[in-house]
Amino acid sequence: MSNVKTLSPASATIGRLAVVGLGLIGGSFAKGIRESGVCREVVGCDANPVTREQALPLGVVDRVTDSLAEAVQGADVILLAVPVLAMEAVLAELAALELGNAVLTDVGSTKGAVVKAVELAFGSVPKRFVPGHPIAGSEKSGIEAASAKLFKRHKVILTPLDETSAEALKLTTALWQTLGADVEHMPLADHDEVLAATSHLPHLLAFSLVDTLAGRSENQDIFRYAAGGFRDFTRIAASDPVMWRDIFLANKNAVLRSLDAFTHDLDRLRNAIASDDANTLLGVFTRAKAAREHFSTILARRAYMEPMQTQVCNFIASPGGRVQGSIRVPGDKSISHRSIMLGSLAEGVTEVEGFLEGEDSLATLQAFRDMGVVIDGPHQGRVTINGVGLHGLQAPPGPLYVGNSGTSMRLLSGLLAGQMFDSVLMGDASLTKRPMGRVAKPLREMGARIDTADEGRPPLRIMGDSRLMGMDYTMPMASAQVKSCLLLAGLYAAGSTSVVEPAPTRDHTERMLKGFGYPVKVEGAKVTIEPGHKLSACKIDVPADISSAAFFMVAASIAEGSDLLLEHVGINPTRIGVINILRAMGGDLSLENEREVGGEPVADIRVRYAPLKGIEIPIDQVPLAIDEFPVLFVAAACAEGRTVLRGAEELRVKESDRIQVMADGLQALGIKAEPTHDGIIIEGGQIQGGQVDSHGDHRIAMSFSVASLRAAGDILITDCANVATSFPGFVSLASSVGIQVRSEENA
Repeated sequence: MSNVKTLSPASATIGRLAVVGLGLIGGSFAKGIRESGVCREVVGCDANPVTREQALPLGVVDRVTDSLAEAVQGADVILLAVPVLAMEAVLAELAALELGNAVLTDVGSTKGAVVKAVELAFGSVPKRFVPGHPIAGSEKSGIEAASAKLFKRHKVILTPLDETSAEALKLTTALWQTLGADVEHMPLADHDEVLAATSHLPHLLAFSLVDTLAGRSENQDIFRYAAGGFRDFTRIAASDPVMWRDIFLANKNAVLRSLDAFTHDLDRLRNAIASDDANTLLGVFTRAKAAREHFSTILARRAYMEPMQTQVCNFIASPGGRVQGSIRVPGDKSISHRSIMLGSLAEGVTEVEGFLEGEDSLATLQAFRDMGVVIDGPHQGRVTINGVGLHGLQAPPGPLYVGNSGTSMRLLSGLLAGQMFDSVLMGDASLTKRPMGRVAKPLREMGARIDTADEGRPPLRIMGDSRLMGMDYTMPMASAQVKSCLLLAGLYAAGSTSVVEPAPTRDHTERMLKGFGYPVKVEGAKVTIEPGHKLSACKIDVPADISSAAFFMVAASIAEGSDLLLEHVGINPTRIGVINILRAMGGDLSLENEREVGGEPVADIRVRYAPLKGIEIPIDQVPLAIDEFPVLFVAAACAEGRTVLRGAEELRVKESDRIQVMADGLQALGIKAEPTHDGIIIEGGQIQGGQVDSHGDHRIAMSFSVASLRAAGDILITDCANVATSFPGFVSLASSVGIQVRSEENA
């Protein structure tokens, strides 16, 4: 779907519209345009006398005729809504008429067949012909089911050709958008392949299954005791048989390709059942279940989302309150990512507890399912991974989509560079703007073949069968993701791979590799890995994420009377910058019940209110708190005096430019905040109410929610849908301890 182009709303006014074929689709288009008032006259043409008799009383058209010549005379736009195989005769008649400058478009579901019919009738495809296909329908058919709202919030795919007139395309787009449709442009061949897989094949299977079961002697019992799932799946077998016969024949080649692929996979399932191959069955079922949930949640809100159905999520945070109680925030995202990656590459079964069921880590999980790893869960944070070993991954069926997760993309790029198959890593609109050159460049130096989009941005195309060579790499900028990427590539390289970091960064990858039994040498700032060893399955208990806990640490620190206990938080020495910085500002934070779980240090953190003072943040703490700075800027805004941050230029290439976005937001709330090229200077003061834009960055949205505790009025925070990326349930958990924040969603 990467070739799809989504259009913004437009408007159009035309004199006369001619609709040929007044069934459900043609009738709904005619009725909608007529009611919209953008057309002076809507003329309908249909060969069925009953349909013509109903057209005027139902308000579908202004005038109706059985004469094609009469209908299209003087028309500005002609919509063909006749069955695909009936199109040839209609087009042949149209080709003999004088159509002037009329735009010709259609609603057929098989675009290749329609274009061939147009070419056959006219000799060549007219420039003012725009192939189209609305993805909408109803269980009812005919003109009596026509609805002016049928296409509202539904996709309409236009498949313009190279010779298609830009003016004709613009007008056709505008007419569909007048009906409330979400219009996209797609290459014709892509359309027929996609529809063959997502629409035509399911209909074929439904017809076949019902026909097979109906032919069995016990068919009455089969249908009498059929459950809801059977009824839901086979509902589409009640569709018009003649229409679907025409569709399958018109789109024969694409349908056969999808059917062959399905038949191959069905044979594999049959063989698995016959041979008691439980692992293959579980793999198919878990991948299918997870893919269904994945595409209906993550992807539905991202790259393949219908824009008109997008949920616009804003937060409204009210002032006052104090933070009290005892809570456990979701599991650590960094460790959740790595548990899936290393568990998949291990030999044996890895069990994970406390897995973060947020969109980013779910994207990593889905990527490994796409590469053939059998993963059960997550179920309430529990995941079971049937590892395939270092060399057991399979080529994914298509691009690996990682949503908004920069961690997934950067770490996977290193791992995939050592595989024998080609792969593509792609993300959502936000991730596609983020630079990946920091991992692509050193991987290329190791011998990887990687192509990127302009300026090193995704998608990443990684060619398999590269001969990776180990190397000594000194990172120009401290980054745990770059370090981890190169260590994962080092698992497949010839010779040792060493990474030297200019400042300490989180070391979850090194710790977890050791936990899986893989030797890693750490010598000060240098980490070295040798190939030739194996990963052995283990149990992992993911601690609560200190980055998520940071919002509540700052909340309890700035709200008078607060006393909060954060349970089972990971206190990895490379992650505790937020604790150190808050303590340096005068914060009252204490660690209780310190322990080690699965190689990671864990503690309960008690935070009480204390007046904060501005400080110059030590440079050595910057990489230890890089993700927590947005909420630390809120702490600085509530502190007495000036807080200065330097050496944090990495903040400018996160999900947003966090330095600029936080500065803009703080200024909008009355705080003096001066961004610099690598940091910010904040003068503490009184936070006012107002509106801030999170720019789709989850940490920005949550940080300003915390700021409301010291605000003089409500804070409206816009574009907050991505909070689920790192912290599912944030609003309810924040509300439970006294932060007065609520979400408002509008379609």
